[in-house]
Amino acid sequence: MSGTSDVSLPDLVANLIRIDSVNPALDGDHAGETRLARFIADWSRSHGLHVEWLEETPGRPSLLVTAKGTGGGRNLLLNGHLDTVGVKGMDEPFEPRVRDGHMYGRGVFDMKSSLAACLLTLLAAKEKQLRGDVIFAAVADEESDSLGTAETLAALAAAGTDVAAAIVTEPSDLDIHVAHRGFAIMDVEFTGKASHTAKPEAGVNALTHLGRLLARVEQQAEKLRRGAAHPLLGHGSLQPVLASGGQELYTTPARATATLERRTVPGESHALARQEIDAIVAKLQAEDPSVKASVSSRIAREPFEVPLDSEIVRAVADAAQRVTGRPAALVGAPYWTDAALVAEAGIPTLLYGPRGGGIHQPTEWVELASVETVRQVLTATAVTICG
Repeated sequence: MSGTSDVSLPDLVANLIRIDSVNPALDGDHAGETRLARFIADWSRSHGLHVEWLEETPGRPSLLVTAKGTGGGRNLLLNGHLDTVGVKGMDEPFEPRVRDGHMYGRGVFDMKSSLAACLLTLLAAKEKQLRGDVIFAAVADEESDSLGTAETLAALAAAGTDVAAAIVTEPSDLDIHVAHRGFAIMDVEFTGKASHTAKPEAGVNALTHLGRLLARVEQQAEKLRRGAAHPLLGHGSLQPVLASGGQELYTTPARATATLERRTVPGESHALARQEIDAIVAKLQAEDPSVKASVSSRIAREPFEVPLDSEIVRAVADAAQRVTGRPAALVGAPYWTDAALVAEAGIPTLLYGPRGGGIHQPTEWVELASVETVRQVLTATAVTICG
């Protein structure tokens, strides 16, 4: 079996880019993660790694690829997603190009370069004969509903696999992300009564009620901005992102809806966000009995934070210092990631990944030198955790 010295990291990244793995939930013209999962499974088996194929949702496979330890050590989990966003507006999105030390292509930064770094970390762990297992969860559907991370965590739990720590290898510009925001998406629907607009007193204008809601949402958003800030993430936020109502001219609107987005920080939750909107609607109804409204939660993900003095933070920070010669910044991220799900499973978790740009944009790139840095930091961390 070949070792890490026999595998070119840039070539492996390029091979991963060449495989279309656009999430079909985002663009139904694409087939999803199956071809990429099959490539990684075959590659891993050919290098002596153990592969478990998971596919609870047909056509949306995830993998658990493991460098088995010699026994008696602790286990480290690496996580990276197989899927990418769509490719509209891109020329040759699956043809990798290298220029001035940067590689371009769909998914190169988010996050096929990290997949390659994880795979080579497994090879290094195998060569070093660490006592504990290094497990790589290559997951489907991160860009939509996180089916893959949920399925891999369930599989590890069902097998009784104890995981000491985890690294989600999302792009982080070589910073260590120790916190990120959560979010809650909620729909508010108003039901009015249609009438001829020449006789507005005969109807109930749902759009008017919607307008009152939006004013109260703005007030609540300002209240959040004036509250105590999280040291790494700042304030939570609230804003309307979709609104609609009415059916035609000359008819009093009998229906109106708004979709609200609440970004939460550690210490806040979906339950709190829902209470805020329920309270606004209840007050509108108390002030005007003609207001008929319902609130429903569409999707919610909780925020994430790992203690700064936890072992995984110390291990990655020490490894980054040794590899790069300078300390990595400990920062928070404004977006949500699968790290929150891993942490909810009771596994101390952080995010660490390469430097690049153009995420979810037509021009996506990664700095290849930073991918090598990630590989070295992951390997050094595996030695620390797994022994």
